[in-house]
Amino acid sequence: MTRIRFQQSLDELKEKLLVMAGMAEQAIQRSVEAYRTRDLTICDLVDHGELAINRLEREVDQMALDLLAMEQPMAVDLRFILAVIKINADIERVGDSAQSISDRVRALIELPIAEMPIDIPRMASLAEAMVRRALQAFIEADASVAESVLSMDDTVDRLNQAAYFTLLNVMKTQPDVAPQALSALVISRTLERVADHATNIAEDVIFWVRGADVRHHSLISESHQP
Repeated sequence: MTRIRFQQSLDELKEKLLVMAGMAEQAIQRSVEAYRTRDLTICDLVDHGELAINRLEREVDQMALDLLAMEQPMAVDLRFILAVIKINADIERVGDSAQSISDRVRALIELPIAEMPIDIPRMASLAEAMVRRALQAFIEADASVAESVLSMDDTVDRLNQAAYFTLLNVMKTQPDVAPQALSALVISRTLERVADHATNIAEDVIFWVRGADVRHHSLISESHQP
């Protein structure tokens, strides 16, 4: 494979991953809208989208593994392909998270409406923003943008922790709406996981661009040449 063809293959790999990422991001948006509106037709859209996301995950993995086997890339190209494999897994799990929220909505529809004293849409908006920014960092190969995602994670963690204590109190004091509170608690935790996946993607971008391992938020600000 010539260098030009190899670069084209890398571009195709990146494009396929971004298509999958767009679908996963849309799935989260849809699942939260389904929660807000209690709309089963939106849940159906999430379910169908999950099948497509899973198919793309397999295709991306196969493309990446083929490139590793055939080309034995070095330096920044090797880091890129390894990052794609890891990012691919996190994007698929974002899709799984959307499916989990959709499943909770289906269960909630069988129960009386009960307003919960937490802001699920705000939490979802923050988690979605983290995913978008992490993908922007990937598209632009920008480690600084990726670092900004890491700093956002603490906010989502705090919101999830506050939701946990609030909803636990609801379950104790209002046992008649405990099932609804439990579902809200699971959705909050699921959105916190989406933020974690965005963080993982951002860390993988930094690894690709700088060759630096910044897992567990041990940020390395120095720039590294490929």
